[in-house]
Amino acid sequence: MKILFFGPNGSGKGTQGAIIKDKFGIPHIETGVIFRDNISRGTELGKKAKGYIDRGELVPDEITIPMILSRLKEDDCKNGWLLDGFPRNLAQAKALYEALNKEGITLDIVIEILLDRQIAKNRIMGRRLCVNDNNHPNNIFIDAIKPNGDKCRVCGGDLKTRDDDQDEEAIDQRHNIYYDDKTGTMAAINFFKEISAKNGGVPKIISVDGTPGVKEVTADLLSKLEA
Repeated sequence: MKILFFGPNGSGKGTQGAIIKDKFGIPHIETGVIFRDNISRGTELGKKAKGYIDRGELVPDEITIPMILSRLKEDDCKNGWLLDGFPRNLAQAKALYEALNKEGITLDIVIEILLDRQIAKNRIMGRRLCVNDNNHPNNIFIDAIKPNGDKCRVCGGDLKTRDDDQDEEAIDQRHNIYYDDKTGTMAAINFFKEISAKNGGVPKIISVDGTPGVKEVTADLLSKLEA
C-alpha cells in the first residue's frame, strides 16, 4: 500500500497519518524528517540540501526527489509507505510521478482531506496547549474539545498558545500554496486525479471530509482504505 497523503495545515493530517501507520504497519514518511536524517548522516544529498537550508532557500526538486526515492527503497517500506508533505505543487507532482515510474514504483492510493480554508485557519489559531500535558486536546473553535474558559477541558490546567499557531501571515502563506489549484498543492492533487481517470482508477483517489471530529474522520478514512 503506497500512499500519497494530502491535507491543508489544520486538517488533522498528522493525526490521521499516525493512525494509518499503526493500522497498516507502514512507515509515515515526512520530507522534513528525510532532510534532517540525510544532513545528520552527512550524505552527499544531505550536504547539498544543508547548503540551501542554511541560506534560507528551498531545496531543489533534483535533490529532494532522490532523497525521497532512497527512503522509499529502505527495508521498512517493502510493504508500503505513506508519504506526507511532498509534492507541494504541480511541478513537483509531475517530477515525482515520473521518478516513481522510472524506478518501477507504483503509486496505489492518493488520500485528500477536504477542509474549508477558513475552518482550517481557525483550527490552527484555535489550538490551546495545556501546561500540564500537551496531549490534552483543547481548541476554542471545535465544540467537542472546547476548553472550559481559559482552562484545560481535561484537567483544568492553564492554557497557552504556540507562537507559530498565531502567526496569521505564515498560516495564510502556507494555505495560499495549498489551496492554489493552478500551480499549487490542489493542482498537484488534480494531476493525480487525472492520472487515475486515465489509468482505470490507479492510483485510487480517496477524498475524506475533514470537518467532523477525529474519530469520525478516521472511521470514514479507514472504511475507504479497506473497501
